[in-house]
Amino acid sequence: MKNSKDNFLIERLKSIKFSLKGIWLLITTESSIKIQVVIALLAIIAGFYFKISAVEWLIQIMVIGLVLVAESLNTGIEKLSDFVHPDYHKKIGFIKDVSAGAAGIAAIISLIIAGIIYFPKIASLF
Repeated sequence: MKNSKDNFLIERLKSIKFSLKGIWLLITTESSIKIQVVIALLAIIAGFYFKISAVEWLIQIMVIGLVLVAESLNTGIEKLSDFVHPDYHKKIGFIKDVSAGAAGIAAIISLIIAGIIYFPKIASLF
């Protein structure tokens, strides 16, 4: 008889495997994610260069996560929409636009936060 705890652990490990596969697929196939990852790396480098505080690091990491999650969900919704209805359809177009809008909101929020964190630091250089 199998132990239910073993099944739980195996299922969690499978979930992690699927998650890592999804991250890999996003990073290797989606240009929007590639761009966001590069921007995130630049923000991390800037954080080290400007020696941002622990709170600023937390906020920056949360915003990076927000953008990557929004872009990932947008990609998933777009792929699903294209699979379900490959031809143009007004309602599918609306769904895809709203999904892209969510990613856009995350990007705008990240730019505002980056401005709040880095503008004073950059201005102090001059």
